[in-house]
Amino acid sequence: MVKLADAEKAQTKKATRAAYGATLAELAEAGVPVVAVDADLTGSTTTKKLADAGYGDRLFNCGIAEQNMIDVAAGLSLAGNVAFTGSFAVFGTGRAYDQIRNTVCYSNLNVKIAPTHAGVSVGPDGGSHQMLEDVSLMRGLPGMRVLVPADYAAARAALKLAAATPGPVYVRMGRAAVPCVYDDDVELEIGGAYVLREGADVTIVANGIEIREALLAADALAAEGIQAEVIDAFSVKPLDADTILASLKKTGCAVVAEEHSVIGGLGSAVAELTAAQYPVPLEQVGVRDRFGKSGDLDELLTYFSLDADAIVEAVKKVRACKGLC
Repeated sequence: MVKLADAEKAQTKKATRAAYGATLAELAEAGVPVVAVDADLTGSTTTKKLADAGYGDRLFNCGIAEQNMIDVAAGLSLAGNVAFTGSFAVFGTGRAYDQIRNTVCYSNLNVKIAPTHAGVSVGPDGGSHQMLEDVSLMRGLPGMRVLVPADYAAARAALKLAAATPGPVYVRMGRAAVPCVYDDDVELEIGGAYVLREGADVTIVANGIEIREALLAADALAAEGIQAEVIDAFSVKPLDADTILASLKKTGCAVVAEEHSVIGGLGSAVAELTAAQYPVPLEQVGVRDRFGKSGDLDELLTYFSLDADAIVEAVKKVRACKGLC
């Protein structure tokens, strides 16, 4: 079992992006040949912390030129460095997709795509900046691993995993401060999913910011006598099929919740798994084929039906379907 945050720690909040520069500095101090390549957003992505820690010669600011950022990182990786790229997710994956595909993944280079400000949690920046298809883009690339950490500690673990894993890795980080789920020194694995709460009536598979909502939903369901098993699918690719299937064989139905489009992300990955190996009723909680919208985070979670209430509704729907199937 992974180590979870204690009750007091679970009341605190911290953004996953806050782990980025600090973890790179920690890795540099430990002798890992990390470099960071950013696109004029070193303060927002926090890669500036690498320079602040005394490793200014390892931070390369390419200006507002994300395609060039990826190519520079590719070159640095060929020189023996573990190269991380910054920027916001909408630019760091979308604008630079061709370079990620044909330069990094095609040659299996040791480049880590680790943008921040993904999902609707970007908030007031609006639909142009709320990247909701990045997991789908990165998941579809041959050889790319995809990690979506739930909190600061998980983001720190994800970045360390990325640095230690040869080849391309995608780490998705957000802008908003989110509740702590894991102990500060938690150790996670690529290809791992983690049962955060046990239950026998329904499986809720979630990741990222939706972990908070899934746990709140599980509390609400428990008050109605429905015991939900909550799984953090930290690793979208490769997916932990064994953990998810073991839960489904116990509960017989699933809800997948993600701060992402319902097309091509975690929900699609779980649906592909169940269709091939263990078909069960399944509902998805996610953004439904539309762009984002400017607003406060909690307002947006409700507006896009990503909150705990939406998960509860999906659970009741899928359980009703289970009784008919």
